[in-house]
Amino acid sequence: MEGFKRGMLARSKAGHDAGMIYVIIDTDDAYVYLADGRIRTLDKLKKKKKKHVQLICREYDLTDVKDADIRHLLKIHNKEEKK
Repeated sequence: MEGFKRGMLARSKAGHDAGMIYVIIDTDDAYVYLADGRIRTLDKLKKKKKKHVQLICREYDLTDVKDADIRHLLKIHNKEEKK
């Protein structure tokens, strides 16, 4: 499962947060580290196995990103998704 990059959006497929959308902040061999800007901030990332997330074909530049920026990206995505 390649293609996991920093700045991509991902939807959780398993766990108590199934269906939630996050931004990928970091990756390693087996895990992705996710943030949503509210509960999962940049200081407290969500560690999730790659097989438990579904990539959304959106990628954003995350240079000098803050939690408020992540919340804004996810808010815009949710509005576009509902159309």
